[in-house]
Amino acid sequence: MKSNRVLAVFQITLIIICGIGVWQFTNSDDVQDTGEIEVTDSNGVKHNFEEYPTRVAITNTYAATVMRMLDIDDSLLVGISGDFYDQNLWPELSQKPLIQQSAHSEIDFESLLDTRPEIYVVFATNGMVDTGAIRDKLEPVGIKVIALDFYKYDSLRYEIDVLATLFGKQAQRDVLFDEFDSIESMVSERFTDLEENERPRIIMEHHASLTRDPVVLTGTSQWTDIIHRAGGVNLYEDLPGHTTHVDMEDILDKNPDVLMFDGITFDIGFNAYDESDSCSSHMEHIEGRPGFENMDAITNDRMMILSGEFAGPMMIHGLPTIAKILHPDLFDDVDSELYLDNYFTKYHDVDRIGKFVCKSTEV
Repeated sequence: MKSNRVLAVFQITLIIICGIGVWQFTNSDDVQDTGEIEVTDSNGVKHNFEEYPTRVAITNTYAATVMRMLDIDDSLLVGISGDFYDQNLWPELSQKPLIQQSAHSEIDFESLLDTRPEIYVVFATNGMVDTGAIRDKLEPVGIKVIALDFYKYDSLRYEIDVLATLFGKQAQRDVLFDEFDSIESMVSERFTDLEENERPRIIMEHHASLTRDPVVLTGTSQWTDIIHRAGGVNLYEDLPGHTTHVDMEDILDKNPDVLMFDGITFDIGFNAYDESDSCSSHMEHIEGRPGFENMDAITNDRMMILSGEFAGPMMIHGLPTIAKILHPDLFDDVDSELYLDNYFTKYHDVDRIGKFVCKSTEV
């Protein structure tokens, strides 16, 4: 009888101790209430993980760049696209198994499955990538499709936070965001006394304009935010969407002070030098448009082409460069090139090489 009472006391004590342990675990700051890692990507799709992913397939350099900015180990990447061809910038990743030719091309599903990824990181809203169709094919075979862009200013921090949460890099995220805040504050302080009529009126054309009638960057484009933060005004910011076609006559009627061009398809950027002088050819083409010879942006030599890096995770570090081009008098003491240099040395561990901006004489 006595032994039964001792056993009962022991069992009750064990239950209490276990209960306290469970309470401490579930209330710890190190785990979520559900005991899982949960993130919501830019398509609004929720993803749950019991632990941090260790096998990741990735096809665009923007996502890989953010991984570096958060100090997420490159060794987690098991499959890449042909966009990682530059061995100067991607020495290890360029040797990884190829699962598609580019971020915009068809997936080689056999090669992808051979890499056995847990997650596949893909663009969320890029018009050339059918994210929904990719999700429909990969989710049933156990590969979670995480949709993130990293090329839209208004969602950049949110998407960085998603990756930070997914890989437990919140401390690195906070340091990165402090750096963003510092750069943005430095630029915005220069515009404290800037009047609205002192902001150059800007039209920015999309790279699709190279082969079609003018396509301009509009309201929800990241360029609208960047142009405003750099001290300008996007004359098409009131139009909906990311891009839209416009008539030549409409551009002429607006008579912009500055013409900007998205240079993602030009041979400029890291380790690219525009050796064929495509920038000059393009500007001559613009000058040759009927009626453009009298446009303020043309007569005052205020055109510039920006490399694709300015439209990705480098956009904050690139902000001083654009602001100084638009307002040289307000940034005469700012070494805007240093921000670009630091971006590459700090996050890519390489010296910056290449031509990043093409501009007409004055801009």
